[in-house]
Order: sequence, then C-alpha cells, then structure tokens
Amino acid sequence: MTGSMIGRVFNNRYQITERIGIGGMAEVYQAQDNVLGRLVAVKVMLPQYAADPSFTQRFKQEAAAAANLQSPFIVNVYDWGQDEGTYYIVMEYVRGSDLKTAIIERGAINQRKVAEIGSQVCQALSVAHGLDIVHRDIKPQNIMVQPDGNVKVMDFGIARAKNSVMSKTSSVLGTAHYISPEQAQGKELTAASDIYSLGVVLYEATTGQLPFDGPDAVSVALMQVQDAPIPPREINPDIDPALEAIILKALAKNPTDRFATAKEMRVALVDYLQGRPSSLQNFTTAQTHVMQGVVPPMPLPNQDHTMQMPNLGNTTVPVNPSRTSTSYTAEEPQKKSKAKGIALAIAAVVVIIAIAAVVMNFMGGENPDESANTPIPDVTGKTIEVATTELEDAGFEIGNVEEATNNTVEEGKVVSQDPKGGVKREEGTAVNLVVSAGVGQSEVPNVVNMSEDQAKREIENAGFNPVAGTPEYSDTVDEGKVARQDPAANFQADKGASVTYYLSLGKKEEATLTVPNIVGMNTDAAVQALNAQGIEVSNYGNYYTQESERPAGEVISCQPAVGTKIKPGTSVELTVSSGPATETFTVAVSANGGGQVSSSSSSVEKGGNVTIYIQPNDGYKVASVAGLDGVPENGGTFPLTNVSENINISVTFEPTQEAPNPDNGKNPGDQKDDKKE
Repeated sequence: MTGSMIGRVFNNRYQITERIGIGGMAEVYQAQDNVLGRLVAVKVMLPQYAADPSFTQRFKQEAAAAANLQSPFIVNVYDWGQDEGTYYIVMEYVRGSDLKTAIIERGAINQRKVAEIGSQVCQALSVAHGLDIVHRDIKPQNIMVQPDGNVKVMDFGIARAKNSVMSKTSSVLGTAHYISPEQAQGKELTAASDIYSLGVVLYEATTGQLPFDGPDAVSVALMQVQDAPIPPREINPDIDPALEAIILKALAKNPTDRFATAKEMRVALVDYLQGRPSSLQNFTTAQTHVMQGVVPPMPLPNQDHTMQMPNLGNTTVPVNPSRTSTSYTAEEPQKKSKAKGIALAIAAVVVIIAIAAVVMNFMGGENPDESANTPIPDVTGKTIEVATTELEDAGFEIGNVEEATNNTVEEGKVVSQDPKGGVKREEGTAVNLVVSAGVGQSEVPNVVNMSEDQAKREIENAGFNPVAGTPEYSDTVDEGKVARQDPAANFQADKGASVTYYLSLGKKEEATLTVPNIVGMNTDAAVQALNAQGIEVSNYGNYYTQESERPAGEVISCQPAVGTKIKPGTSVELTVSSGPATETFTVAVSANGGGQVSSSSSSVEKGGNVTIYIQPNDGYKVASVAGLDGVPENGGTFPLTNVSENINISVTFEPTQEAPNPDNGKNPGDQKDDKKE
C-alpha cells in the first residue's frame, strides 16, 4: 500500500507526497492541497479494514467527532471522503514530533514542561468532554509537540460520544499501556478514563518509563486493573511531591477517586506551576491499588498500537503477588487456598483457549486449507542483505523496498515487512520491506529566485525530495523562477522529507479587493465571507485568540483591517475571541490545633462554589472563627456560593472539659477531719 500511495491524488485535490506515520488501523501521509495551496496531513485507512462496516463507520465518526472540536490544542480536521474504495481524512499538518519520540530520545522530561503539556492536554480534553466525547486513546503518540512548545492532541479514531450506540460493545479498543482499568474490563467509559490515560502519559514523561509493562497486551491490561504503580519519585527522586500527587490521583483505580473533570486536573497542574499549595499533598498510592482481576496474559500483536483486544471482563484471578502479601494462620486455609488456586488455574486455561481462538481470528489466523503454505520469516531488525537471503531461501520474493527515516532502527536494517513474519503464504509471494534510512536532519536550502532545474538540484543535493507545488503569482519574483518554498529556507527537517517549491507566474494585475466586515461572525462564516470576495485566510484553523467580552469563537479583528483595500492574493489573519477572562480566587483555611479545617478546593472561579469543613477533635469545641459566621461549637459543613473574593478562614478550638474540683481525690473522712480542724 505504501508504495502505491505516493503521488496519488484524492478527490482531484490532495496530492500524496510522503508517508509520515503508521498506526494500527491507518497510515498518515503528508499531502499538498492543490486548491488552497497548503500542506495537509491525510489519514488513510488500511485496506484490510476498508471492507469492514464497523471500521468504516468508526473512521467516519472520527472525522465527525474531531471536526466539531475547536481548540488551539486539538488538530483541526478539514475534510474526509472516499476515493476508489479508499477512505481518508484530511487534517491540519502539524510540524514537530510526537511526545513518545521525545521520551524515547531524552528519557525523563523536565517536570515543569511535563506539567505544561499536561495542562494543555487537559484544555483539549475539556473541549471534547464538554461535547460528551471521550477520546479513549490518550497516549504520547497522539500528542504532537510543536516547535514553539505547545501541543496538539490528535487521533479521535476510537472516540465515542457518551450516548453513542457504538460505545456499548464487548470489544476493548485502545493501547494497552495507556488504557484505564474500566476500559480494560470493557465497562462503559466516562471522561475519567481519559484522565487515567493522561496520568500514565505524565508518569512516563517524568520518569522515562511506563508504570506498567509486560510481554503482551493482555498482561499489561491485567496490571492496569490490579497493580499499584511504583511511586514516580522512587524512580526519579527529583520529581516534586506536588506533581507526584497529581499523577497518582489521575492514576487512581476507582474513577471516582480521580479528578472529577479535566478542568479540575488542569487547575491542579496550574497551581503546581505557579507554586500555589495543593490539597493533594497527602494523596498516596492507597487509592491506586487493586480492582477486580482479569484473565491471564497471552501473546497479542504490538501493544504500542491502538488495537482491538478481548474484553477482559470481571473474571477473578489472584492479585499479583509482587504487589500484595498473603499470610495463613492454619494449615487448613492453606489447603483450601491451594485447591482454589488449582481450580482457578484450570478455569484460566479454558479462558485462554477460548480467547486464543478469538485473537487468532482477529489476527487473521490461518484456515485449515492454508496449512500447506509456508510461514514467512520475520526479518525485521536485520540488514537488507540478510533479509533478502532469508526470504529467498524460504521460497519468497522481494517486493517493494522503501527507505524511511527511523529514530529506533539502525540505518540499513528492516523496519517493517508486509506480510508480517510468521504469516503463512504460498511460496513465491512477494514481501515488501521498509528499510531504515537512519536518523538525520539537515538544513533546508534557499531556492527562492532559482530556476526550476537549479532548485531541484539544490534540494536533492541537500538530501531532500523536491516536489512541484501549484504555480502562483508573485509581485517580486520573475515568471518561471521559484517564488516560495515549504519548508522555508534554513528550517531543520528530516533527510528524505519533501521540500515543495512554487514557481512564479509573474505579477497579476487585477483590481484591488476590499476586506469585508467580518467582526462578530463565527470563524466559519467569516472564512466563507472572505473566500466569497476571493480573499484567503492565512492562519485558517490556527487563529490568534484573545480574551474579550464577545462570545468565544467570534472574530474580534483581522489584519489587514476591515475596509482595507488589498491586492488579489493578499491573505488575511483572523483574531478570535476566547471569551471573557475568568477570575479565580484562592481558598485558605487554618486551625490552631484541637480540630481539622479543610476545603473542597484550594481555588474557585468567580461565581463558583466551595465547601468548608470544620471538625473539632474529641474533648474540643469551636471557640472562634475568623472569616466565616454562624459556626456552632461542634463545627459542621458550610457551603459558600457565588464566590466573589479570596477566602481566608481561621478557626480556634478550645477544650470542653471543666476545671478539676480542688477537693477531688479526697475521701469523705478526710473532709470531715478538715472541718474539725
């Protein structure tokens, strides 16, 4: 498939130029939008799933779900469709690399940077959850880090609206290392599942390793359900306890013990970044402990990809002995436990056999009539010479051989093969190989003002792939020479990447255009109004934002301004309202001893609510309260509504016991003697 995609044009518009990634269900390509003259990313469903109605429905659902999500931290979806049986989605092309690559290359990342990334992902999730959309596959591979340090969340391929019929399925979709315990068990999901997955991402980013890892997907999912993670500071002692508490709360096994919303988690991360005290300081791993177990592990495909797994359900198995302890006080319980263990082991074997049948079917296992075919050798990680020899010796032929840059596989060795190793095929079948071109970046040369032949030579000599873009008019560059290039000169790009050059058509002498009044319109209406006048939006889908009294999403201003006369071909930049500024107040409580004072939150937005809890210890009562009226001696719960200022409450407790009687301890006879004296 990969070889045939390069150069293909979808819908007479999107020209595929380069493959930039592959997942469990689709490949992603860089493409040129020949209508708007911009780079885009095109996600193409793998052919083995195109004939499955459930997968095509999921693919359409991704486009519908993501297209409705408007956030600077979510990858924009522009278009989707079908071309000769191939389903595709057209998305914003994001420069940079995914967070997983950064973790692999650097190990543990600076914890403040991790908190910033987590805060931005929380903002993206708040938008999705606000529309009742649960992402279900939050992982570092789906978090793009841009050159400016900001992130964009992508891949809503298995996202589900809460009320979607398709969300109720016995299949478990996701990536084993990052799914929540309830997701592993096939239970109905809420926003709390995405919060758990984000907790795994933050854990991995701060420590450089995953909280749970194993030889196969099911064993990892089993750990998600029943094992407590090693506290991050035991791996990386430099992690701030406040950040560790946030991560552990997100990783709570019970969804109700996690943050109630992504917005609440973002507030906690912002409090940490700004050095404000957090109510999570005493959060421990106690709430990250065991839930009900699942079936024993078994081999499955690469668990780093989004995949369909057997529903782990609620089948009980012994908890991982390395994380818990069990003691016996008599011989009889030991015997009973041993007998119970044997019964469970027998039951587990039955379950394994049943699930193995399902998995083999899912993985495209061989049919009885294929038993005469020969297994294809697994040549991944081997040099192209060794791979060729092994495949030919086994009776197979070498198909297409492509090179691709790779951060983990040594140059000259096989990154992937199609069909995969172990699959049975007839002798003579061609095996396509992707070979690592190694890791390397180079500076993009400046080819502006060069002839086409000269520009192509310069691009090829620098190690890049020259691609001709749609010619365009230019007021400064003569006709036939390069007017513009993408990426720009001096940009650091991976060797082998495409550099698109745009030849000049010379000056275009036309009447001037007037920027129409688009202030107050939503972005879609504003873009349509500008396009109707022949004016393009240069920052389409990535608008500048600014707080204002206008509703979020409305255009505040544009540059050039409304009413300005501009030449044809001049683009306009939009500034969009992010809504009114939200004022946040702090909540501080203190006590002098003799009781406890706490609050439901350390901060609250203007007009919001917070609850104060006052509880005297035994033998104490409330003596006085500063900052809160009407508190009885026995304390209580006090909701504060419509907050409009900072809250500072101080409680003084005092003993309730009376002073001892001076005669206490004397017997009646002593008292009589005193009177006689």
